[in-house]
Amino acid sequence: MAFHNKPNPDDRSDNIEKLKSNIQNTIENLEEAHESMRFSNEQEKENIRAKNARREESIEAMRNEIKDEYRDQHQDH
Repeated sequence: MAFHNKPNPDDRSDNIEKLKSNIQNTIENLEEAHESMRFSNEQEKENIRAKNARREESIEAMRNEIKDEYRDQHQDH
């Protein structure tokens, strides 16, 4: 039996909104994790700090991607 997988069309029209939503969710997770540190032992605090550092990197990367998407959408017009 042959499978013919057809790729989904590249619909990037809502990428900026999705990225904004992802940034907001990541910020909320970062803040919740920071709050949980009050109840954490030192090992857990270190893990939270490391994860929050990665979250901050992700936020920066998503913000840069928004800038790229905005530029790409406005170059075509």
